[in-house]
Amino acid sequence: MTGRPRGAVESSGSLEPTGDTPLLHGKDYPAASLFEPANLLREARCQRLPDVPVPAVALLDPDGDIGRHLASSGTGHRHPGWACYHTEMWTTDLGGLDIGVVGMAVGAPFAVLVAEQLAASGADLIISITSAGQIADLPDLPCFVLIEQALRDEGTSLHYQPPARWSHLDPLLADGLRTAFHGLEQPVVPAASWTTDAPYRETATAVSRARAAGAVCGELESADLYAYAAARRQPVVCLAHVTNTMAVAGDDFDKGPDDGVTASLGVAHAVARHLTAAPAS
Repeated sequence: MTGRPRGAVESSGSLEPTGDTPLLHGKDYPAASLFEPANLLREARCQRLPDVPVPAVALLDPDGDIGRHLASSGTGHRHPGWACYHTEMWTTDLGGLDIGVVGMAVGAPFAVLVAEQLAASGADLIISITSAGQIADLPDLPCFVLIEQALRDEGTSLHYQPPARWSHLDPLLADGLRTAFHGLEQPVVPAASWTTDAPYRETATAVSRARAAGAVCGELESADLYAYAAARRQPVVCLAHVTNTMAVAGDDFDKGPDDGVTASLGVAHAVARHLTAAPAS
């Protein structure tokens, strides 16, 4: 017994995978899936849910702060026909734009599951605003990062796109957002992120590698959402609300007033207004 994990070989003093993991094999990227989101939605509606389309613009809120605010303040309404198991959708009006908010979709697999079902339910644009930890210099915190590319250090994206280092924001969407964020409550910085599916394994080595690649923050959903968007040809825009430096200080989860809800909704409205025919105010 050497103590070496199965499926690994030693190279330059470190352990590297042999490449026989199922995650890298058995994929057929052009093929249709045998199990489509519409099938699950159909079964859910058999439980007497009305077949009501969701708003054209949907917001993924992994932290759940926005959804909780809409529910407790009375400024949102629970969508009667949202059929995704394990979640609720709250709808609200943002300057004349109807938007559907789904909270608590944390992590790559769950975020993509919800995105798939949003698109199948009628959403034309999906915006994700997640929390993130700072790993490189940024303006004064808190701020938002418009994620232009995300380092694929997770597994879900490999089911949608062939192996590569980055997932990317669609260039046409990026171009449409170049003037979107002037005058907002908190700055929005275009940059790269690092997507991991193991937040409690953010080691110094992993952080250093992500920083060296050009990532300024770490989060859990963006690389997979962009891979899904490219594979399914669905518009997705990912932003990170950066409030902390890997959560190593006592107050670094502070998003600002009202848990950052007003600031986040302002960013979401700016994205939707510039990418859809939504009213300007």
